[in-house]
Amino acid sequence: MARLISRRKFLKLSGGVVGGVAVSELIAAGVDVSGVMAAAMAQKIKQGQEVPSICPYCAVGCGQIVTVSGGKVIDIQGNPDSPINEGTLCPKGAANYQLAVNSNRWTKAKYRAPNSDHWEDISLDDAMNKIAQKFQQTRDANFIETAQVAGKQKVVNHVLAIASLGGATIDDEWNYLHQKLLRAANVVSIENQARI
Repeated sequence: MARLISRRKFLKLSGGVVGGVAVSELIAAGVDVSGVMAAAMAQKIKQGQEVPSICPYCAVGCGQIVTVSGGKVIDIQGNPDSPINEGTLCPKGAANYQLAVNSNRWTKAKYRAPNSDHWEDISLDDAMNKIAQKFQQTRDANFIETAQVAGKQKVVNHVLAIASLGGATIDDEWNYLHQKLLRAANVVSIENQARI
């Protein structure tokens, strides 16, 4: 029975064969490649402390290696020792570095008043209070206790004016609590971006 090899092993073998042929051709031509080979083996592309981590995007839990130097993240890549992803990452996971290190990422709460043409910085407490007030006002104004269902008046106790779209960069624990909050508030439209 023939054993199939994975794509990763095939590419490693192919790369090894091509590299071996190239080196043997150079040696046959009289080129001394020992110095280059020694430097290539010892040289890492990015220098720093490698810290094992887990991708924050979804519930799969792919392993990552975060390279840190001088207290800053300088690289994020798949962890080949992880039994879950064996060093591979999906497109979202592969873009983790851009999530962590991005000069365009806002780090303060912003507010744009109605009819305003600009955003202004506000405190996190003010932002949370505004969200809570708007949520409560919308829920109170649009709460439906009963509805006509199949010709009968039934108790439904729900809100259709609020919807939630959770994000895949939010961890499982927060998504769980977020869903519990929305269900306790009788919100019907609950979805998560990780599933879309």
